[in-house]
Formats: sequence, structure tokens, C-alpha cells
Amino acid sequence: MLETKYLQDNLQNIKKLMTIPSLQKFETKHLKRLLKLSKIREYEHDECIIKEGMKDRWLYFLLAGKVSVRKGDTEITIIDKIGEIFGEMQIIDRQSRSASVFAQGKTTCLAVDISATDRLIATDERANFLLMLYRMFVEFISIRLRLTNEELIKYKKEVQKVP
Repeated sequence: MLETKYLQDNLQNIKKLMTIPSLQKFETKHLKRLLKLSKIREYEHDECIIKEGMKDRWLYFLLAGKVSVRKGDTEITIIDKIGEIFGEMQIIDRQSRSASVFAQGKTTCLAVDISATDRLIATDERANFLLMLYRMFVEFISIRLRLTNEELIKYKKEVQKVP
């Protein structure tokens, strides 16, 4: 893995963040805060980004490439949409990682150090920033839950057809 230092909140970096679909809704001040907690990480094919069972402090935005989410030996899904987040479940429930994530080909991510939110100056500023992140989590989890429901219905119908 190649990793940058924590990013600076300069205009160039803010413009790059604004190209990420999931971040386009947010104000510049929130993007500046996000940059201060972020690093760019590049991974090679099949390199582990998140390891099942571990605890860490990182949330990821996919910037380029794609990742495979696996539980044990079973692939759960492929994430390939620029700006999609992963690693959010451990941030929400503070449990160990529920699945592993591997790069599929050369992959670039924005890695956000959620534990570093204490570097944000005011308590209100930290709360507002975390509220922004959690709102984004809820949107992504809702989409994933809807897709999971559709798959569950599909498989239930297939099972009902079996004599």
C-alpha cells in the first residue's frame, strides 16, 4: 500500500472531493474538515484493505478501481462506483470488522481517520461533522439494505419453486 500524509484543505483538494458523487451535497467547510482527517491510499490487486475480525479507525471512499467484500471465503459484493463508502459498519457499531475487503486490480481510496475527529476544534464542529458522516452512512446502508431485500426475495422465490 502506498499512502500520503494527511491531506491539506487547499482549493485543489477540495475540488477533487467535490467530484465524488457522495460528497457533492456537502458544504466546503465540511469538506475541509474531511480533508484534515484523510489520506490517499493506493492498493495493488488482491491487497487487503480491511481484514475481517480486526478493529481499526478507518472509513474508505472508493476513488478508482474496485473492491471485493468477502466474509470468510464467500464474496458478498463488488464495490465499483466512485465515491461509494465502505468500512462504515465498524464505525457505527464499534464492533470488529464484519468482512474483509480486497482491492480488485489497482485501487485508490480516500481513507478517513475517524478517531482523529478530536483534532476538530470545537465540540459543535465535531458533532456537526460526525452528523454529516452518519447521514451519509444511513443513505448508503439504506441502498444496500434495499438491494439485499431484492436478492432475498429472488432467492426465496427460487426456493419455493424447488419441489
